[in-house]
Amino acid sequence: MLRLFEEFLLFKADNDGLSARSVRAYRDILLRFETWLAGADPLRVDGDQLLAWGGPYLHKVLRLAPVSRTPYIACIRELYRYLSSVRGLMRANPAAALPYPRKRGRLPRAMSLANAERLMWSPDLASFEGVRDAAMLAVLLGCGLRVAGLVSLNVSHVRREQVDGEWRLLLQPSEKGGKERLLPVPREADLLLRIYLEHPALAEIDCALDGGDRVLFVTTRNRRCPAHAYYGERRRFSTRGVLAMIVRHGRAAGIEAAQLHPHALRHLYGTELAEGNVDLLERQKLMGHADPKSTAVYTHLAVRRLTGSVDRANPLAKVSSPASQLLEEMGSRPRR
Repeated sequence: MLRLFEEFLLFKADNDGLSARSVRAYRDILLRFETWLAGADPLRVDGDQLLAWGGPYLHKVLRLAPVSRTPYIACIRELYRYLSSVRGLMRANPAAALPYPRKRGRLPRAMSLANAERLMWSPDLASFEGVRDAAMLAVLLGCGLRVAGLVSLNVSHVRREQVDGEWRLLLQPSEKGGKERLLPVPREADLLLRIYLEHPALAEIDCALDGGDRVLFVTTRNRRCPAHAYYGERRRFSTRGVLAMIVRHGRAAGIEAAQLHPHALRHLYGTELAEGNVDLLERQKLMGHADPKSTAVYTHLAVRRLTGSVDRANPLAKVSSPASQLLEEMGSRPRR
């Protein structure tokens, strides 16, 4: 890879706090960009060439959908901002006008409350793995964590503090961009998490990390890891492992496949906060969104609250009509 690109990646990691996962993604994108350059100097590329790369090349040659092209555009925009504004190697930024692809605004697909209930009853609490899975599902549902935030949790990220005279658990996950936030753990998840942490089987598992911390949610089998090396960081769940766990329990509970992914649980959390009329800024903090527009999406999913408001306040609810009389006779409408 070109030295300029390597220096850019180091800058993003050291100065902008880009996560290791994002650095790897940027590296893959820059390798493809270097292939497209075909030996040309990246400092001599102009805006028209970048438009051709970001549009026809990504779409027709790499066959990327709009949502998949977005990180490519973001990476190249950041690269040329670095080369022009930070390093001063270019007089102008040729990527300044490089547009992001338009995406269709789709509402997120949330798991239903009924399916969440069925999912929570699926793990076998008589086994250590069942207790662990129930605690993980409870944290996903009760705290709205991203799956990356869940698997990165260590024991030190679980804090115990007194709130209104009661000892409660708080989580301090590190998610997108290494940003940390403090989350109250609801009582139901609090209980399951305490049962998991105090389980005698957990005490027998070597999940210690350098520095004295421990992996929070541990695996009990890993076919790719030899027994003598199966300790510490290698005990940590992968994001794929969490997905497999949700799918396994979801299928056993008879839940449709479309709702069996970690983000469906997070979407339910966001939706229920909106249903509960939690303030937008509070919801933004709890969800860990940098942009309030991301949080506002869940307001559109608050169907129960919106339905209740419509039933109470629409004009038909305040006048007598053939329909209102029928509803009263059926017991579906309260008498005025």
